[in-house]
Amino acid sequence: MIECDRAIVVRAPGEAVVQEVPAGDGPVRLATVCSGVSAGTELSFLTGTNPALHAHHDPELGLFRTDLPATGYPVTRLGYMEVGRVVDSEPTGPPRDALVAAAYGHRTGYRLDPLAERLVVLPSDLDPLLGIYVAHMGPICANGLLHAAADLCGTDVRALGDGVRGRRVVVVGGGVVGLLTGLFARHHGAAEVVLLDPTPQRRAAAEGLGLEALDPDRADPAVLLKTRWRHGPGDRGADVVFQCRGRTAALATALRLLRPQGSVVDLAFYTDDGSALRLGAEFHHNGLVIHCAQIGRVPRGTAHAWDRERLSAETIDLLRAEGAVVRKHVITDVVPFEDGPALLTDLAARRRHVVQAVLAVDP
Repeated sequence: MIECDRAIVVRAPGEAVVQEVPAGDGPVRLATVCSGVSAGTELSFLTGTNPALHAHHDPELGLFRTDLPATGYPVTRLGYMEVGRVVDSEPTGPPRDALVAAAYGHRTGYRLDPLAERLVVLPSDLDPLLGIYVAHMGPICANGLLHAAADLCGTDVRALGDGVRGRRVVVVGGGVVGLLTGLFARHHGAAEVVLLDPTPQRRAAAEGLGLEALDPDRADPAVLLKTRWRHGPGDRGADVVFQCRGRTAALATALRLLRPQGSVVDLAFYTDDGSALRLGAEFHHNGLVIHCAQIGRVPRGTAHAWDRERLSAETIDLLRAEGAVVRKHVITDVVPFEDGPALLTDLAARRRHVVQAVLAVDP
């Protein structure tokens, strides 16, 4: 008999359900405790805007190809922020009853192979709800800071704060990626961190984390911040901007915020057509740089020192220091696992707003 778990599956655009899926064949058996929702990525599968639904991703060529079949539906692995309890393991695996962070999708359990997939044993003093950030989401944000550091230091990055310490930083977008990235920057010594987001709830969350928050729709943030931040004649603006909102209009704003020859570190996932971007304006005239910082790649030449395990360790350090405010201001909704499809549908239809939703699995 095939061992199964219950998982959230997107069968077709707009259709999310809970159904049984095979548990897998790894030697480490996990029972899920909680699973964080990554609204941007997951909703793109529900709304049908994710590029992997329409073109085949060829990892060898690094291309999305329309001459080969796309993955399409159903999407059976949705989500990447899981905390599970070890219920069975091999002698070389994690101890039984340990809590681990991993990325295996919204499901009630999983059999994981530690030789093929990552898991991080969580420290006993960490709130399990905060553990959703340790395996993947926290390292995504830490990798953004690493790219800012490499922009200044090349391959000789000694500390995660090397690119933000003492500098003026803007974060565009107050979703989970933006909030955690801003918190990382403040934690690592940025002189100022300003977060831009039009949503009042997200600005309130940012202020709860100790960040300054501005509404970009109220006044032009580029004029405001470039008036405030002067480095020299004709040299005004942010030292570095972390672009964390999945709209090309937000990237256009990020470019306008930079001082000449500054850099945008881009952590966003875009599903629009890019028509809002005007590369002949500030990008061209101010000699700007855009770095795409995604968790699959740390800056070239740094992988030997800054692997994903180290980025997870940096995440644990941040959560130990700032966990109370993250728990209070970022994790806004904890809902039963079985209600996950309804939550995703409501989010896609904009009937509900969350900062971070977490699906809790009954023991």
